[in-house]
Formats: sequence, structure tokens, C-alpha cells
Amino acid sequence: MSSPRVIVVGGGAAGFFSAIACAEASPAARVVLYEATAHPLAKVRVSGGGRCNVTHACPEPRELVKRYPRGGRELLGAFHRWGPRETIAWFAARGVELKTEGDGRMFPVTDDSETIVTCLRCAADKAGVKVFMSMGVRGVERGEDGKFQVTFTDGSAGEFDRLLLATGGNKSSVGPIIAAQLGHTIEPAVPSLFTFHIDDARIRGLEGLSVSDTLTSVQGTKLRERGPLLITHWGMSGPAILKLSAWGARVLAERGYRFTLGVSWVGERTPAQVLAALVTARAANLKKQVATWNPFALPARLWERLAIAAGIVPETVWTSVSNTALQAFATQLAAGEFTVEGKSLNKEEFVTCGGVRLREVDFKTMESRLCPGLHFAGEMLDIDGVTGGFNFQAAWTTGWLAGRAMAGCATE
Repeated sequence: MSSPRVIVVGGGAAGFFSAIACAEASPAARVVLYEATAHPLAKVRVSGGGRCNVTHACPEPRELVKRYPRGGRELLGAFHRWGPRETIAWFAARGVELKTEGDGRMFPVTDDSETIVTCLRCAADKAGVKVFMSMGVRGVERGEDGKFQVTFTDGSAGEFDRLLLATGGNKSSVGPIIAAQLGHTIEPAVPSLFTFHIDDARIRGLEGLSVSDTLTSVQGTKLRERGPLLITHWGMSGPAILKLSAWGARVLAERGYRFTLGVSWVGERTPAQVLAALVTARAANLKKQVATWNPFALPARLWERLAIAAGIVPETVWTSVSNTALQAFATQLAAGEFTVEGKSLNKEEFVTCGGVRLREVDFKTMESRLCPGLHFAGEMLDIDGVTGGFNFQAAWTTGWLAGRAMAGCATE
């Protein structure tokens, strides 16, 4: 195909990246991108607290895929073709340098997501991509000649050789509807990264307090995650919670987001190990108050709350704490239980799991196995990663593969 007519539906990270990749690989291709809203790249703008967590410093594909609750197996080969190294180099070649933070997340050195938005918009313009905003797609039909007849929300229509759907996977997106009409199975969309609603005296009023090393779990499942935990106005958040919500997305949805959360505030220490440390602390600090000295370096206000929950008045001196009270304190520290009564979307991520069934897609080209000429990228697919730049990396990777394929280029 010498000069294909290509339409990209969806103006997010995956949509823009695929359009750019296609137009750069085939300057003769006529590439158009349609975004239903007046705000393209909206998620890029707000992600990472407005800094945009572009990717993660994890260049080895076999390690990288471990961060994807859904889609890891399918992405393994894709990441060998285009992974974090290629993403970093792509942005660097266009004047955007990235920096790596201590936890592996990568941001533009400007700490401003607008840097990424501007880069993508400029790259699209330079490559000749025509971008239409505030214009959605109403319907798609595939003719006997294999071409796509696309009807737009203003009543106009166009004919295209290749169609890429990159609208995301939420229920309000037209992408899943079109994909289903063209023969695809859509896995139901449910939130993948969300915070937990918890109303409990032990954490009430401690908003903003964080603990760097916790172990969280969902009672009655094998779900367990380790990492920082943040207490919020509504309950709990932070990586230890967000990762748990990602891996447990479907299980927690089935439970109506009502379940018992286990929290160890002292990492992987067992209650028995914590009890031993408390016994040692008591022997070494007989006359000190429980509130003024703790062997785990926990925030003082949280330490006091957990002591109270164990029946220990913080002003009590260590020598007065009974063995029974110490046992209860160890349980609060290493095996606390909290009732979760709902969830809130994580505003910086708002990722869903669900989308086009993965076995219906060729991950070398991101082309449909059921409808030739139809491609997918980003959250249109039943792919989602944990927090930390992994969802954007999946968008860059699938977008690049789809764009190159639509341009007629091999991606081996």
C-alpha cells in the first residue's frame, strides 16, 4: 500500500504515538487523528501530579512484564521491540530529557507534563498528522473491499484503509462499541488503580501520614503487596494499596469493594518477631513511656493510635505493660485488620482493566485477528499495569507497533 489512508480514533498517549509512528514511517500516508473532546492528551497532563510519569527505569522485558496484572505475557515480545530504552531515546531525540527517581519512575527533567504534551503535539504536526478535536466517531462499517466507512458526530463521513482504536476502555468510550460491532469480544471494564475507603479510629485524623514499608493483603485471597502506604481523608492509598487494587481489580469488584484489609505497619515482620522486639524494648526502657520510644521508627501519632487500639495508654511506662497487652500491640503492628467499605479512583492514574480480548490481537502489529486493517493501542486492550509509569509504557509500545504496521513497516 503506497499511500494508505489511516484514521486514529482517540487523542490520548497511545493515539498520538501511533499516529506519529505511522506518519514518520510512511510520509506518503495520509494520517488523521480524531479526538471527541476539546482536550487531547488530557491524562498525560494530569498524570504524576502534573509531572507525567513517562515510563519506568526497567529495561529488561522479563522484569517489566511482571508489573502488568493483565497483558504481561502478550507484552513480552512487544517490549523486546519497543521498551523503556526506546521510549527514552525517542523523547531525547526530540529534545525531552527524562530523569529517574529513587523508586524507578521517570519524569521529564522539567517536572512539567506540558513538556510531554508539547513534544507529542509538535511531533504529530511535523510528521504531517492532521488532528481534529471536538469531533468524535459515530459509527464504522467495513466494506467488502476491506475499507472502513467512518461516520463522524457532525454527520460527515470518510473512507479509510486502516483504522486504529485508541479511545481507552471505559464504558463511555465509543472504541469498545465499535470493536464489538466489528466482531471483537470486550472484557468488562472495572477500575484497576484505586484507593480504599476506610473509616477507622486508628487512622482517623492522620491524613497525609505515610509509612515507607508496609505489607498489605486482602483477607480470603492470595493478594499481598509490599510498599509505602499513605493515609488519606477517605482511608488508605499509596503504592502498597494501589498495587493491591491493580492485581485484585476483578476480585475486589466482585466483592463490591467491601472486604477486610490486612496491614502490617512493620513490613514482613511476623507478629511473633514484633512481640519479641517489644519484649526487648520493655526490658531496655522500663521507666520510659510507651509513647516516647518505639523500636520500629513509625510515625509517633500512628504508634500512639495502635497502642491505644491494643489497650495501652500512651503515657504508660514500659514496665507496666503486661504480656497480654504486648501481644495485642504486636498484632496491631504486624497483623492489623481494617474494614474497607468502598473505593475512589486514583486521580493521577484512573486506569481500568478490561477491553478487547487479547487473544484476538496480533501483538507484533497490534492488528485484529478477526478484522484485517483494524488495529488497537493503549487501554483499548485488556492490559493494565501497576502505578509507576507502566501504563504509559504500554501505550507507547502498542502505539508504536500499531503505527509502524499501519504504515506497512515490519516491526521485527
